[in-house]
Amino acid sequence: MSVMIAYSPDDPSHDNALRKSDVSDNPLSVAGLTRYIHDLIEDDQQLRQVWVVGEVSSASQYRSGIFFTLQDPDDDMAISAVVWNNRIRRLAVMPEPGEKIVVLGQVRVHQKRGTYQLNVWQALPAGEGLRALRYRQLRQRLAAEGLFDAARKRSLPLHPKTVAVVTSPQAAAWGDILRTLRRRYPGLHILFSPALVQGDQAPAAIVQAIERVQRDARAEVMILSRGGGATEDMTCFNDERVVRAMAQCSIPIVSGIGHQRDEALADLVADLCVHTPTAAAEQAVPKLSDVVDAHRERATALQEAVEIHLQRQSDRLRRLRSQLQYLRLSQRIQREQRAVSRQRLILLQAAALQVQGAEHQCQMLSQTLHSLDPHTVLSRGYALLRQESGAIVRSSDALAPGQTLRVQLAEGGAEVQVLRVNQSAEPLSADP
Repeated sequence: MSVMIAYSPDDPSHDNALRKSDVSDNPLSVAGLTRYIHDLIEDDQQLRQVWVVGEVSSASQYRSGIFFTLQDPDDDMAISAVVWNNRIRRLAVMPEPGEKIVVLGQVRVHQKRGTYQLNVWQALPAGEGLRALRYRQLRQRLAAEGLFDAARKRSLPLHPKTVAVVTSPQAAAWGDILRTLRRRYPGLHILFSPALVQGDQAPAAIVQAIERVQRDARAEVMILSRGGGATEDMTCFNDERVVRAMAQCSIPIVSGIGHQRDEALADLVADLCVHTPTAAAEQAVPKLSDVVDAHRERATALQEAVEIHLQRQSDRLRRLRSQLQYLRLSQRIQREQRAVSRQRLILLQAAALQVQGAEHQCQMLSQTLHSLDPHTVLSRGYALLRQESGAIVRSSDALAPGQTLRVQLAEGGAEVQVLRVNQSAEPLSADP
């Protein structure tokens, strides 16, 4: 592979060079250019041992050493640096993000990648970095205004129909988010509001993208994402304009900036913060299969609850029917008891009447018997004649003169002899 040396249009020799030849007869190869740069830099005596002051914008430790970035916050320039493992224990201070340090090292060229970096031998403290100081002051001021309070954070809709995404169309985050949303929630309406997410113009572009989504008024949730990168590339998400635009947005925002090592102010003000664009998409919408499973579980639970309720009501109905049957039997028994009581009263009354009638009849019979009692007749002055055989004399035809009779009186008796018999009903006159 080869490269061509291009000329600036403002270079006076540009036209002359083109007139001589459109393409150089001996272009440099990539290796040749890289070796030339390598020899040029590493043979420079000043770059073999150089002191550099800057602010650590990012730092990561790997098995081979600590790789970090030194940034000049005033000129917005940076240089990659590394401390190999055999020199880490000799450092006076460890490179920490946000710290301003002075390092001693050598500029080396990585020929395979065509890049250069600062191999650090020593690091000394140089006070708090300007960028870290500005970040801390802005964070304290916005926190005092309540922009980061948990009470102002809103919950995300459970089943959104429209989701807005604010990111760069060239960023890999946009593809990750789009694929995740379509996979998890088919049929979702996705609104894309493009914005720069790196550079000096990024804060204004992000604010415009957020306002664009608000004016559209269709989105129910918004995803603000970038997809990682160096810390110095994330400064737009610490910009006060972006933070205030997010705080004033009426739509819940999920931030997925993708930088776990640092906490951006945009993450603090967002309603929900995650570390990757994919995670942001997963939080913005539910997984359709999970929704279906949850629906089936709720349907099963509802069916079981209905069956349990019906079973309980059926048991209650049986108990009520049993109680009702018992009540009917009791009522019937009560009615029969009342009927028996009425019959008893009727029988008692009838018996009383019968007893009363019997007593009256008995009295009458007693009176009749008393009146028919021979002793009663005899007590009135009558006498009872009996023949010697004991037969009662009822007619004079059975008498004969000289016949002996026994006379029974009310008290005592006597024997008499018949002197004369009178066949008429007239009483006999007494002889002198």
